[in-house]
Amino acid sequence: MKHIISIIAVAGVVGACADSGANYTPVLDGTPTPAFQSDLAACQSLARDQRQFDQETAAAAVMGAGAGALLGEFDDDSDALEGAVAGALAGGVSGAVNASGRREAIVCECLRGRGHRVVG
Repeated sequence: MKHIISIIAVAGVVGACADSGANYTPVLDGTPTPAFQSDLAACQSLARDQRQFDQETAAAAVMGAGAGALLGEFDDDSDALEGAVAGALAGGVSGAVNASGRREAIVCECLRGRGHRVVG
């Protein structure tokens, strides 16, 4: 039962990070133009639609699970499943942070492309 709860927790953490970064509102140099809010919504939607980042996050979780299972198998204090759960969590969180940063960059670049003076 403990392992099932851990696996559900890993899936929940990775899933919760799926759209992070897409809701980013960057800092502008100057006053926003009247078109800013509609452009921001369009750019955030573009960033949110990049599902390959979700696939990369899932792949990072799987790779982390594999590495964690190997390490857990050789550790006297844990088993392969505990190592897999810990590795999946670490890999998933790492992938989600990377995806979030990339989505924020998409929002910024999209707004710059639409003529807004984005500084970060």
